[in-house]
Amino acid sequence: MSTAATMESEKLSFKEKSGYALGDAASNLFWMTFVYFGTYFYTDVFGLAPTAMATLFFVTRILDTVFDPVMGMIADRTNTRWGKFRPYIIWMVVPFGVCGTLAFITPPFGAHGKLVWAYVTYGLIGLVYSAINLPYSALLGVISPNTVERTKASSFRFVGAYSAGLVVSLCTMYLVDFFGGTSKQTGFAMTVGLYALLGMVMWIVCFATTKERVKPTGQASSFLRDLGDVVTNVPWLVLFVLGIATLSYVSIRNGCFTYYFKYYVGNQTVLGMKLTANTMLGTFLVVGSLANLFGTSLVAPVASRIGKKPLYMIMMGISSVLTISFFFLRPQDVVAMFVLQILANLVMGPTSALVYAMYADASDYSEWKTGRRSTGLVFAASSFAQKMGWTVGGTVTGLILAGFGYQAGFTQTAATLTGVKLLVSFIPAVGSVLATILPLFYSLGDKRMKQIEKELAERRAGLAASPSQQPS
Repeated sequence: MSTAATMESEKLSFKEKSGYALGDAASNLFWMTFVYFGTYFYTDVFGLAPTAMATLFFVTRILDTVFDPVMGMIADRTNTRWGKFRPYIIWMVVPFGVCGTLAFITPPFGAHGKLVWAYVTYGLIGLVYSAINLPYSALLGVISPNTVERTKASSFRFVGAYSAGLVVSLCTMYLVDFFGGTSKQTGFAMTVGLYALLGMVMWIVCFATTKERVKPTGQASSFLRDLGDVVTNVPWLVLFVLGIATLSYVSIRNGCFTYYFKYYVGNQTVLGMKLTANTMLGTFLVVGSLANLFGTSLVAPVASRIGKKPLYMIMMGISSVLTISFFFLRPQDVVAMFVLQILANLVMGPTSALVYAMYADASDYSEWKTGRRSTGLVFAASSFAQKMGWTVGGTVTGLILAGFGYQAGFTQTAATLTGVKLLVSFIPAVGSVLATILPLFYSLGDKRMKQIEKELAERRAGLAASPSQQPS
């Protein structure tokens, strides 16, 4: 079979791309709950002081800095009839649902007991998240050898992710009130328990409908050698730092809108309608999720014309300007808030799909350069960067709130409100500006990737010399 015919045969069906998307939908039922409501839950519902919350987020991620690359290397060395990465989806689906639910339960303990509970449950969900989401992410690198097909699968993936984000933004606070009544503690536990059940079903469908197609070269390697391959992979290093910057931006910005509407905007009359802060917040998050969905659905055809790297830089640059604009809005400028939210999410949403497609390219580049494929370890950067961004976001939010004198449930001072405004504007924009600049150092353009893809296909078919016989 010719190389062209092989590439044609490896195109992904709509069913498989949709099944793959369900995995990130399942993941984001938890992830977006943490992003949108995690800091609010730990301060205003669970009852932690902002500094205690910041310390919690920071300390529990130290373990993940070790576990993520180890998990990636373990997955690379897993061999089953289901493949290397798919088995972890089915093995970890129950722990994922259970640990995610436990993290949103407020136990009837004293202050010290609750703090221990928070450390244990938040630490567990971080580890379990790595154990299921890292292999799931790495699956993108082996689901097809075709970089165009991977970009399409990545686009589907983030349509699934943002669809889950839409559900979370639209339903969470309403479900919290429905299940809990006056008890937000009960409401959050029941709501997240429901998300866990839905997510477990989605993970099982994802496992059943996907397939691993890119097989390893069979060359033996060691943990240290794999790690050396990755840390000398310059495109991977760029994506690693870029991921932390991007997720810090997303985590801080989205995690602080609950405070922004509750304490800064308050109840307002908008276009003749009297709206509560909760109503505006829910609608605000929903329109943002819809904008994410629409933007992500367009990313594959646009990226094929412009290229993944320049498109990412353009989108993050625009997002930075729109985010900073929030600082200058008055509480009554609700319409402007919604317009900025729609525009910012329209251009920011597709960037995640582009980054994960670039991770798959970095995995191909590593195989092309070294003759060894470490897909799981390469994608460990995505998981680690995601959680480090999450950590930076939560830590910075807690420290800024504490520094500006935030007290949960009380009327906030003018200084505190300034801090809240900074947390939805200038502070997250530091991450987005950095993410705009970093791709300048990323060398894997689409033209180069087509050549690498062609050479890898020939090499796998035994038509080319091994890397040791080729010029570096």
